[in-house]
Amino acid sequence: MVTKRKQHSSRRPVKQGPGARAPRPNKIGAATPYHFRGKNLTPYGGLLPVATLLEKLGFQALLEETLTTKRITRAMSPYQFVLALVLGLYIGFARLNQLRFIARDPILTGILQVTRLPPQSTLWRFLASLHLNVAKQILSIQRQLRERVWAAAQVKLETVTLDTDTTVHTLYGRQMGGRKSYNPKNKGKRSYQPILTFLAETREYLMGGLRNGDRPTGRQIAAHLESAFRALPGGVKKILARADSGFYCWEAVEAYEKAACQFVIVARKTRRLVERLQQAEWKPSPRSDADAQCEFLYQPQGWARACRFLALRYENEPAAGAAEQYQLFATSAYTYRVFVTNLAEPIAAVVWFYNQRAAAENLIKEANNDAGLAAHPSRRFDMNRNHFQLAMLAYNLNCWLLLFNREAQASVETLRHTTLATARLRFLFVAAKIWRHAGRTGVSYSDHYQEKGLFERLMRRLRAMGPPGSSLVPVVEGALS
Repeated sequence: MVTKRKQHSSRRPVKQGPGARAPRPNKIGAATPYHFRGKNLTPYGGLLPVATLLEKLGFQALLEETLTTKRITRAMSPYQFVLALVLGLYIGFARLNQLRFIARDPILTGILQVTRLPPQSTLWRFLASLHLNVAKQILSIQRQLRERVWAAAQVKLETVTLDTDTTVHTLYGRQMGGRKSYNPKNKGKRSYQPILTFLAETREYLMGGLRNGDRPTGRQIAAHLESAFRALPGGVKKILARADSGFYCWEAVEAYEKAACQFVIVARKTRRLVERLQQAEWKPSPRSDADAQCEFLYQPQGWARACRFLALRYENEPAAGAAEQYQLFATSAYTYRVFVTNLAEPIAAVVWFYNQRAAAENLIKEANNDAGLAAHPSRRFDMNRNHFQLAMLAYNLNCWLLLFNREAQASVETLRHTTLATARLRFLFVAAKIWRHAGRTGVSYSDHYQEKGLFERLMRRLRAMGPPGSSLVPVVEGALS
């Protein structure tokens, strides 16, 4: 006799249709039991695409053939140390002592292929073992990674815009190289004053470096700009550039013109320039917020030749938000905005083009606050200089992931920029479980993850890239141009 087995309630099929019951919510409260017996759980499931990107770009081979270090430890290889520091910065741990919170994270240790991160002292000693030239080596690695990213992500920009600026890092210790110089927010405090150049179209960090707190000299500015031009991908044919009054010098103009670069620089107030403005022929300015405008050829003292100067004049203070204070200088009667340029466009077009530079300041804030750029781990300048470039590599990882995850038909105008802080919330802080079965290791994510569609598209594109060293076939359907 065959008896019908009673079906367990948990295995009953879920009713569907109008009469279906809604799922009951979880009831969590003060009396909810808890334990710490979960195995291989991580809040950083979004590190998988980051690790995939670096592996497909051949980051390990590039670093091992480029980086020179005098310290070899048993704890990890130099590649593992650098990768740990970069991924820690990408997660948001700007200080070396903060890495202890993720020392046993299963996805991070799995990527590094270690059981746990070494202690802070070991990480510090590795960073201290890197000599001053390592900063240049990391910049070289980033340049090569950018070439590969642009090839695989079909970034075909023939015209790019370079935004160059300085930032001030106030120091609260006795770090070498700190100076009491320009520091508008913390006057009288010692600081560093790095120079950074960004690609406006993709928001990538292109070139930069940690500097002491003194204002950069003309020679230093020219050297920085020349390095930035060399770091551009090979397909770039036309360069536009914007810079504030900190770069108002003949050396900058000469560097731009040698590279056939079209530029706009904010002029600094001098007695001779004010006299020239008072003598200028002013006309109404209907296409700007100014009361009048003018243009003239002018050769500042020490410059090799005259250049085109454009000026806007305000009888009163300009409207709120019309211009940043550092772009303005005032006399008893007027407030001026003055630019030097080699562009041939009308005044309104040149001023509009320069005003788009405001995004560069936001990128610097993002790097300072989210990528750990302003966190200097040591009193030694060389250590801080190397840590600076590692932080900017972590910043660039977000930019490159966005290039791979853009829409197929995206243009520069429609390319969305997700800040590193927002990207962490959307794509990094993803709960996951690391599992092992039959000699394989995998990652399981929640079926409630809201961005799983974008996550899966990104992984498909990254995994479609050929192995390191092979020709990089584009994996994004449409070109960004």
